[in-house]
Amino acid sequence: MKILSVVGARPQFVKLAPIAGECAGRGVEHVIVHTGQHYDPMLSDVFFSDLGIPDPDVHLGVGSGSHGVQTGAILGALDEVLATHRPDWVLVYGDTNSTLAGALSAVKQQLRVAHLEAGLRSFNRRMPEEHNRVLTDHAADLLLAPTRVAADHLATEGLAGRTVVVGDVMIDVLHRVRDAMVDTGRVLADLGMPAGGFSVATIHRAENTDDPTRLGAIITALQQMDHPVVLLAHPRLRAKAAEHGLDLDGGALVARDPLPYPQLVGAVSQARGVITDSGGLQKEAFALRAPCTTVRTETEWVETVELGWNVLVEPGPGLREAASRPAPGPTDATPYGDGRAAAAVLDALLAH
Repeated sequence: MKILSVVGARPQFVKLAPIAGECAGRGVEHVIVHTGQHYDPMLSDVFFSDLGIPDPDVHLGVGSGSHGVQTGAILGALDEVLATHRPDWVLVYGDTNSTLAGALSAVKQQLRVAHLEAGLRSFNRRMPEEHNRVLTDHAADLLLAPTRVAADHLATEGLAGRTVVVGDVMIDVLHRVRDAMVDTGRVLADLGMPAGGFSVATIHRAENTDDPTRLGAIITALQQMDHPVVLLAHPRLRAKAAEHGLDLDGGALVARDPLPYPQLVGAVSQARGVITDSGGLQKEAFALRAPCTTVRTETEWVETVELGWNVLVEPGPGLREAASRPAPGPTDATPYGDGRAAAAVLDALLAH
């Protein structure tokens, strides 16, 4: 069997790692295509080396652009790649423009598509990610759902016959990184923070960064926290803050560059909480038992909210209050699987 993976953004590199490892362990031919949708050595090359992912076989180098331009560029560039490799499965990950373009290109060439992390729904049609995931699910031949809730969403849309619940591959990575690759003492020393005495924050969604009033309210709330907040600021956030005349440092808030994934896991494991608008980090915070405050009106990872480990808030005083709350009671719930999702993915691809 020959699998071709299409990836292009930081969360997809994390999801790719256990799939690449499982393919290597089983002797399955695996072609990795990096679209270049998000390209920065810290967010791309370092991930591949840190997580032990083989170098991409193909790098499309599409770069940034509007949603239509970027999706179209990936779609056009993939045609020749897929025609050359003719894989048994084109595996697409998550909900980015690379995901949708990979699925469409494969469908046009009558190649089978499997969607990893299928069935997630925010029910917010303003989010580009929502369009990407819904369209990809309806185009794909095999829907690899991370949770029972995701599978239920797919069943509601008439897609139960194509769905297999495999668990969440990001939990596979998290377990491996936490157990073997993290020096928490060094992470805390690098951050200059005490264990359990700080929060980790990431803000990147356009709905939060592009509106100066909204971004200003988020920054003010973080600066007014009752404990230090380390903001891992991507270049786009820094650019938007500068454009809006906002200072990311001050008060309780300290901005620094994003961390390599192992260091991020180490930081979250030692933090008193997480403040984010990222989907993946909500789930990772839960797995590491760090209370999460999500600056959004909805979440795809509803289990984190139902179990009391995640709170959805709007910018402003409510954000500050939620991020200062104590941790909930302990739980042994594992809604995202047991850390063997990649094996289940390969089993499903082989079975179909």
